[in-house]
Amino acid sequence: MNRFVCGAVAMCAVSGFAGAADHTTDSLETVKKSVADGKAVLVDVREDGEWKDGHLKDARLLPLSDIKKGVPEEKLKKTLPPGTVVYLHCGSGIRCLAAGELLKKQGYDVRPLKDGYMGLLKAGFPQEK
Repeated sequence: MNRFVCGAVAMCAVSGFAGAADHTTDSLETVKKSVADGKAVLVDVREDGEWKDGHLKDARLLPLSDIKKGVPEEKLKKTLPPGTVVYLHCGSGIRCLAAGELLKKQGYDVRPLKDGYMGLLKAGFPQEK
């Protein structure tokens, strides 16, 4: 019986991690090109105050707190057009993983970025003025 319980726990753990969002392996150059070509959207999951303090030129705002509460489907479709890759970013690369997990469950092709906002600016992503 003990082996059965341990096996069941191990299977649950493995299946739980299999669906988890992880940082993308796409290069930042690929991200820039995909966004520029309209094949992807860049989504900032930081909160409104952080967005107002500065954000990337091509980014769309969809705060993690809103995603957790549940965003109306119509708004989600406007922000995350069906069939496009969704690159998520935040302040440090952590919140975008949580947002990615939630959006992935809704069927979106999410690819959280490891670089946070400041890192993306340093990598040459333009800031909205």
